[in-house]
Amino acid sequence: MERERILVPAYIKRSEKLMSIEEKIQVAQKHLDEHTREMVKWHFSPETGCPFWLEWAKSAGWDPVKEIQSFADMARFPHFKDEYLRDEPNERWIPKQFEGKPFKVFETGGTTGMPKQRISWEDHLTDYTEFSNTLDENAFPKGANWMMLGPTGPRRLRLSIEHLANIRGGSCYFADLDPRWVKKLIGDQKFDQANAYKEHVVDQAVTILKGRNIGCLFTTPKLLESLSEKISIPGVGIKGVFVGGTSMTTQEIRFLVEEVLEGETFFLPTYGNTLMGLACSKPVTAEEGYTLTYYAPQPRAVLRIVDPKETEKTVDYGEWGRVELTTMTKEFFMPRFLERDEAIRREPWERFPWEGVGEVRPFGASEKKIVEGVY
Repeated sequence: MERERILVPAYIKRSEKLMSIEEKIQVAQKHLDEHTREMVKWHFSPETGCPFWLEWAKSAGWDPVKEIQSFADMARFPHFKDEYLRDEPNERWIPKQFEGKPFKVFETGGTTGMPKQRISWEDHLTDYTEFSNTLDENAFPKGANWMMLGPTGPRRLRLSIEHLANIRGGSCYFADLDPRWVKKLIGDQKFDQANAYKEHVVDQAVTILKGRNIGCLFTTPKLLESLSEKISIPGVGIKGVFVGGTSMTTQEIRFLVEEVLEGETFFLPTYGNTLMGLACSKPVTAEEGYTLTYYAPQPRAVLRIVDPKETEKTVDYGEWGRVELTTMTKEFFMPRFLERDEAIRREPWERFPWEGVGEVRPFGASEKKIVEGVY
């Protein structure tokens, strides 16, 4: 199970696969700059833009369409505030071209009060279709059914994993899970109740896995470990596990790969959220100490590791910094959002020739304990 199973994305042209890493980096940068100009023009043109960004541009004192000619120029924008997605009516985010089309509402974060909401039409489908193109059929066989043991309800992950299963020729089974309730219980130090709820969720999955033919699993690291205490994951026929959610140390990854998955089921960690989409990981191997590096789904979304005190600057390769996300699709434009995560800035990789983010963890985790719940 040590061999690399992440394939080159289908949207990287065949001729580009034969280039040197330096040439691939240049091509990727060119694609990003072109995409940036296209998306800025789309969101700041009256014929296609949404009310929020068109009104923002009127008061900004500068014209993004004229002045943003490359991704580097995005530094002209201030950091996107998450309050915008809590306080602004969702209708103000509808691009002109999507008017009259009912939208889906996806939520992210929050335990009390109004959560951040992102509206969507097709982005979640596109994100997971592109991700599907990176999966190896030995680990995630075409035609296999999936089990999703993760957050449901208003989160886009529920529809996205089902779409991933469907486009690969399978169906998807679900357990019912509200991660906000778990996080609230942990925050209130009601650990017995949190564990009881976790057991309830895992028991749902065990019943389905024992009673149905399922070959692929999505879950979180903590739930994966709990699941393995009740059943042998490779023993019930799971070929590949796609894991997202809570941060993982190298020691935890080693434990999951060698003990929980018994060295048989393939382990694929990802870093993603409702606002970004899905970042693919470099294969984790014992030879590299089970280190983790993720690569954003450029050019639709871009991750930078910035100096927390001077966020216009990136840190050096190998250094820790705060994660900054820019998302640019026709449905959603979000420049320079400071995530509540920190990571190590990693060099480009030939399969994803742009900067990576390594060892992602909650921002400030080295200084204080962060409550992450089951997700």
